[in-house]
Amino acid sequence: MAAPFVYLRPTVEDDGTGIVKRLTKRNGDLSALFSINTNGCNVLHLAACAGHLEVCRYLVEELGGDVNAPGVGDTALGATPFMVSAQSGDVATVKYFLDHGGDLVKADDKGRTVLHHAAGIGCCKVTEFLLSKGVPVDIDCGRGTPLFWAANNEQDKTVKILLEHHANPNIIINGTTSPLMSALVYRSLKCMKLLIKAGADVNCNGSMLTPLLLATMHGGYTNFIKLLLKAGPDPNIPDDEQRHLQRRKALIKSKADTAFKQKEYKIATKIYDLAIAHGESATLYANRSVCKLLIGDGEGALSDALMCECCDLIGQKLATVKLQLTCYSRSMNKPVMLSWTHTI
Repeated sequence: MAAPFVYLRPTVEDDGTGIVKRLTKRNGDLSALFSINTNGCNVLHLAACAGHLEVCRYLVEELGGDVNAPGVGDTALGATPFMVSAQSGDVATVKYFLDHGGDLVKADDKGRTVLHHAAGIGCCKVTEFLLSKGVPVDIDCGRGTPLFWAANNEQDKTVKILLEHHANPNIIINGTTSPLMSALVYRSLKCMKLLIKAGADVNCNGSMLTPLLLATMHGGYTNFIKLLLKAGPDPNIPDDEQRHLQRRKALIKSKADTAFKQKEYKIATKIYDLAIAHGESATLYANRSVCKLLIGDGEGALSDALMCECCDLIGQKLATVKLQLTCYSRSMNKPVMLSWTHTI
């Protein structure tokens, strides 16, 4: 097979617009082409994404290109040529990769399979083709279903196709959100209407908060609020909301604890601010006090430690926090060591 046109990395000379060069076997080891990449994507990724079937065929059959080779870096994020071929909208190219070993259930670094890629970018024909090949409509590799990704990208056409194939609109993603919530956040009224018509729970039981609560917390959601009210949400679910508030607080505290372990004390301090705003506790003040101490905010550390005394400690696990702080005393004209213990 004669070498077709393939892509090379854009250069300064061509002003970043891209250049194409005809390659023949006289050029030596053409497999070295796969070492050329743009943002972690090699030539097979680029040809696949563009839907250039003849180029893909040459790269795979003549040069041994791997249809399941993950891209590297923050741009490619582990996506394979087969996955990105779904973004071309060309069913023939997708079918070629599938016939040559494309993995239907392999996920990239963001948990997206080839179906996620097709649905998320709004490629209707490719989405329908992949579903016809038996890909589970609710396939979830830890970061959400294809329906969630379609709603997340305001792709109402692929949302409709997935729902017609009985996608579940009520799957809660990581205990925090849902396709309906995602459609609301990204202000896709069309997606919301389709999801509600398909039976989406307008209260999103099991998520961090209800869509109605989210919509009323921000401006510019008038039409969305009208749609939700028409669908009949329960505006009074105090027990459920209280449970969600506690979960949000726990989630925020967990992120603060992670930042602390990574020695990102300034970031941890800010996240503890959010946790305290959701509800004060001696533990949160003590943790923030330690963070402030470690970043040199002695006054803030002492203030937080004293705030521990103002919190109700009933029912909390007991632990003793011992802190020492070196401060400069103007009255004594010398540094002094302050220390205190606190049981939480």
